[in-house]
Amino acid sequence: MHDTTLDSPNLSRRSLLKVGLLGTALLGAAGLTATLSGCSANTPKAGFAVIRESDLPFLQALIPVMLAGAVAPAQMPQAISATIENLDYSLNHLSPELLKLTVQLFDVLTLPLTRGPLTGVWGSWQNAAPADVVAFLERWQNSSLAQLKMGHASLLQLVMMSWYSRAESWAHCGYPGPPTV
Repeated sequence: MHDTTLDSPNLSRRSLLKVGLLGTALLGAAGLTATLSGCSANTPKAGFAVIRESDLPFLQALIPVMLAGAVAPAQMPQAISATIENLDYSLNHLSPELLKLTVQLFDVLTLPLTRGPLTGVWGSWQNAAPADVVAFLERWQNSSLAQLKMGHASLLQLVMMSWYSRAESWAHCGYPGPPTV
C-alpha cells in the first residue's frame, strides 16, 4: 500500500481553516469599510442610470484593452465613451439580481483592498498600463476559482455587447446592419 500523507508540515486542516477565516474577515471588513465610508456609493454619476463615478476609471482602463484591434487608435476615445454609454443602458435594463451582482463585481474591482490581491493591479486603474489590464484579464480567465472565471466572462460579455450593438462597430466585422423591414 502506498503512503498518501503529505510531507509538508505547514499544511494542515487547522492552518487552512485559519487562512479561510482570516480571508473571510478581511473581505468582510473591506465590504463594511466601503459601505460605511461611502466608497461603495450606489448613486450613479450624473448623466448615467447605473454607472458610478468610482466605476469609470476601471471601465476606461478595461475597454481600450478589450477593443484593441477592433477600433482605430484615433477613434478609441469616442469608442470608450459610446461603449460606457451603452453599458449603462444595458445595466439599467438588467434584472435586479443581475444588476446587484454586477455592481458587486465593480465594487470588488474598484475597492483598493480587494483590487490589488484579486487583479494584480495595486495602484489606481488610471495608472494601470494596458499590459497590467491584459495580465488581470488573463489571470481571471485562467483562474482555478470559478468566481473569477465568471467575472471575466461577465466583463467580456458586457463590454463586447455594449460595443458591438453600436452601428459604428459593424463595418470592422463585416456586418452590413440589420435588414430593413
